[in-house]
Amino acid sequence: MGTTVVPSSMKVSIPQGDQKDDGFIGGPNPKDLDAGALFVLKSRGSWWHCGYHLTTSIVAPVLLSLPFAMSLLGWAGGTVCLALGAVVTFYSYNLLSLVLEWQAHLGQRQLRFRDMARDILGPAWGKYFVGPLQFAICYGAVVACTLLGGQSLKFIYLLYKPDGKMQLYQFISMFGGLTLFLAQVPSFHSLRHINLVSLVLCLAYSACALGGSIDVGNSVSAPPKDYSLVGSRVDRLFGVFNGISIIATTYGSGIIPEIQATLAPPVKGKMFKGLCVCYSVVVTTYFSVGISGYWAFGNQSKGTILTNFMGETKPLLPTWFLLMTNIFCLLQISAVTVEYMQPTNEILEKKLADPKMDQFSTRNVVPRLIARSLSVVVATTIAAMLPFFGDIMALIGVFGVVPLDFILPMIFYNVAFKPSRRRFVFWVNTMIIAASSVLVAIGAVASIRQMALDAKSYHLFANM
Repeated sequence: MGTTVVPSSMKVSIPQGDQKDDGFIGGPNPKDLDAGALFVLKSRGSWWHCGYHLTTSIVAPVLLSLPFAMSLLGWAGGTVCLALGAVVTFYSYNLLSLVLEWQAHLGQRQLRFRDMARDILGPAWGKYFVGPLQFAICYGAVVACTLLGGQSLKFIYLLYKPDGKMQLYQFISMFGGLTLFLAQVPSFHSLRHINLVSLVLCLAYSACALGGSIDVGNSVSAPPKDYSLVGSRVDRLFGVFNGISIIATTYGSGIIPEIQATLAPPVKGKMFKGLCVCYSVVVTTYFSVGISGYWAFGNQSKGTILTNFMGETKPLLPTWFLLMTNIFCLLQISAVTVEYMQPTNEILEKKLADPKMDQFSTRNVVPRLIARSLSVVVATTIAAMLPFFGDIMALIGVFGVVPLDFILPMIFYNVAFKPSRRRFVFWVNTMIIAASSVLVAIGAVASIRQMALDAKSYHLFANM
């Protein structure tokens, strides 16, 4: 739903004295903001910048697992779930944007997810539910991306030295070094150029995945194409649950309010344009990679299509092509990592910085440098110690991504605008809430089962 009708009988009161130059019309005076909001969530971006941020928060190398998800669902189920995921999340994020715009119009511009929950649902919701949940998701994403970055570096290493002795934790540490540097970017808005490059990179490796799938699918060495669902009846059932969960979490973001906070006022309509930029990339990449990969490998699709490209005994594609694809993935993972650090950076800045002093004063720079560096070191250590963190993150994702991106936007809209029960939008939102709640339950069961199956490979600093 692109627009909404605001009841004309509602009185709008916008505080006087808000400062246009600092970007807070209809919101708190900059002098009243804490350091996290003032320094990290600067409201200076355009809708193009918003589109770059949104794309980086959603489109990541995890999309290379979509052929595997489709192999668990089949052609009809996989295609329908891909389409539904795109439609529902676009609708959900647009609703969230409309609520934020309306709150800003009323003089309460909310810059953080927990601020929305506090003002709309009550203080306890922001402090004890949304805030901790978002932190777990975002910091967990930083750990997971650090792990993926290390695995990508190891993949590149083994391309040229198949018998190499270096361990995964060493590559994770190398990627952590890159993150340590990028983590010092001062604000979310400062990432706009990095995220533009990220957008180009995700198109690049998706094009590589598409081209590689078509080449392999038409080659003499192509695996036999079998699109049937494999395994026992129980395995197929849990496979369907797992496939739905993978697709749902792949569309997740979890930082929509923080991205909208980077927009310079007036914000009305800008987020919708940014979402259109983002979803033009989402649809192009998700459908091309998911469908072409499943067409090429069928029910033999691996956890990531890059594993399929390596073949059983030898690579199915030239080494230079695999190297190029992995470099694109590696660089984009670094952008995704630093974007998901922003909620953590905002919390650290709020606790440690002084909003009354300049952002780049010694008083604020030294604590920022130390705190962000420690945050990266902790994330890198967790990734190195727990290389099976992907299984843990799948469980966290089910309990975090689905509530934040599929359920809460509908609740916020229904509470903020109070649509009549006779209106179509009320029932659409209610149906999405109900279906998403079921998804949380089945996704949790599937994730726990997968953890139980993989438990035999769990040990600290495993070279997976």
